[in-house]
Amino acid sequence: MAEKAYRYRFYPTTEQVLLLRQTLGCVRLIYNRALAERTQAWYERQERVGHAQTSSLLTTWKKDEELAFLNDVSSVPLQQGLRHLQSAFTNFFAGRTQYPTFKKKRNGGSAEFTRSAFCLKDGQVFLAKSDQPLKIRWSRPLPDGVEPSTVTVRLSPGGHWHLSLRFDDPRDLTLPESSNAVGLDMGITSLVTVSTGEKVANPTHLKRHHKRLRMAQKSLSRKVKGSRNRDKARRKVARIHQWITDSRQDHLHKLTTRLIRENQTIAVESLSVVNMVKNHKLARAISNAGWGELVRQLEYKAQWYGRSVVKIDKWFPSSKRCGSCGHVVDKLPLKIREWDCPSCGMHHDRDVNAARNILAAGLAVSVCGATVRPEESKSRKAGAMKQKPRS
Repeated sequence: MAEKAYRYRFYPTTEQVLLLRQTLGCVRLIYNRALAERTQAWYERQERVGHAQTSSLLTTWKKDEELAFLNDVSSVPLQQGLRHLQSAFTNFFAGRTQYPTFKKKRNGGSAEFTRSAFCLKDGQVFLAKSDQPLKIRWSRPLPDGVEPSTVTVRLSPGGHWHLSLRFDDPRDLTLPESSNAVGLDMGITSLVTVSTGEKVANPTHLKRHHKRLRMAQKSLSRKVKGSRNRDKARRKVARIHQWITDSRQDHLHKLTTRLIRENQTIAVESLSVVNMVKNHKLARAISNAGWGELVRQLEYKAQWYGRSVVKIDKWFPSSKRCGSCGHVVDKLPLKIREWDCPSCGMHHDRDVNAARNILAAGLAVSVCGATVRPEESKSRKAGAMKQKPRS
């Protein structure tokens, strides 16, 4: 059983827009107030404030006359906002993320409703405090017999409303086992080069919309801060960014689904995209490619459909290693796309050779537990057998 979430576009009525915007504003207010309280308590008194204390503060805030409007919206999204803040602090203390930041109105916002705050009846979704169903564009049906556990309403910076239904999918989607295995080398000119020799072109979604985005951002910079015209210009820029994001996501979903359906094992590199974008000459192209999102989609789709994704070490010299004799050249600049091995004379296409080396390293890791470092080429299993038991 896998946990999934289906996202849909919906079109609220005027009354629903007022209620939803008020709900998002209250969630944002509670989140920011709780974050300020926890930060202030630590810096002034070295005191840690947890979820239980912020929940008690929420009850106190609701009794304040200046915050009486908090009672006009459902209490469930407010409590969920405090839980999300607690999760943000948990991830921060575990070293996975940075310190939580305040939510901003211009970024839209979201509100999460649990089972007690929504109703799914006759294919329609009713939210708390509203007696009208949401007008949802059902782009795909929910699986038969599932009951959503939460409903999340999101407002994008461009003004689009989306609804996410989270549920446990009981279906067995395991695909028939295949004998195919491929390695993937991710790049900029070719988004993905497959070990079979196939090269998937990079659509460069940002480049296609760059002129419109540049003109919209220039128009935004000329507007007076706080004016209605500036808000319209900001939403126009946000919509262009949304088009770019949606186009990139659509292409990556189609590509990863095809790779998962056709292959049993997929080997990829463990790229550190955060460090790679520090190269200012390639930062835009790397961010536009979406390498991290591609690997993420491959991993969760592999779990759904019974496939395996093997990630090799990021320091493995896949491009500089000859796939025929194993010779590793000292330097191979990015401008060199084809090269001849000085040891065996084999002619290589840089990307195809890298993809084949990634496949070989991935199969070694998955089959015998070998590493991709030359000094650690022996399998982990063999190393474990040689270890003597402690007396």
